[in-house]
Amino acid sequence: MEEKIVYFDKQGVENTEEVLLIAKKRAAELGIKTIVVATTLGNTATRATEVFKGMRVVVVTHSAGLKGPNTQELTEENRQKITANGGIILTTTHLFRGVSGGMLDKFNSHQIGLIIANTLRMLGQGMKVVIEIAVMAADAGLVRVDEDVIVIAGSGRGADYAVVLKPVYSNNFFDLKVKEILCKPRF
Repeated sequence: MEEKIVYFDKQGVENTEEVLLIAKKRAAELGIKTIVVATTLGNTATRATEVFKGMRVVVVTHSAGLKGPNTQELTEENRQKITANGGIILTTTHLFRGVSGGMLDKFNSHQIGLIIANTLRMLGQGMKVVIEIAVMAADAGLVRVDEDVIVIAGSGRGADYAVVLKPVYSNNFFDLKVKEILCKPRF
C-alpha cells in the first residue's frame, strides 16, 4: 500500500484549511466517522465542525486553569458555534501534564507523563497533541476504541497535523499505534 503524506514548509494556522480538507478526504476514503480536534480559543474547532458537518466531531480544549486560576481559553462565542454545529466539547486534565505537571511546578521533578510528552515532541508538538487528545477522548467515552478516528492538532495556533489512529484508554496507552500520518510540518 502506498499513501501520500503532505509536509508543510511552515508550522501554523496557515495550514489549517488544507489539513481539514486532507482529513475530510481520507475520512471519506476509509469510512471514518469520528474526528478529534484540538483547540485552544476554538477557531480551529469551529471551522472543523463546519467542514465535517454530519460527522462526529470531538473537540478537546485546554484544561481549565491552565493559563491561570478560574480561566478557560475557549471563548464563549466559539463554544456556542461548536455546539450549534454539533461538536462535542471535552475539557479535562491533559493526559501527560496532570499530576506530572504539578510535580514539575512544585518540586522541579519530571515524571513519566512529561517524559512521554517530551519524547513524542521529537516528532513535533502536534504529534504529541494528537496522541494525547485521542486518549483523553477515549477515557471520557467520547470515541470508540474499536474504530479508527482522524485526529487533528497543531504546533501552536491552527492545525498542521492530522493522523489516523485507533484510540486507546490511558491504562492501555502503550498499545496505541498511529496508523497513518496524513500531514505534518517538515520543520
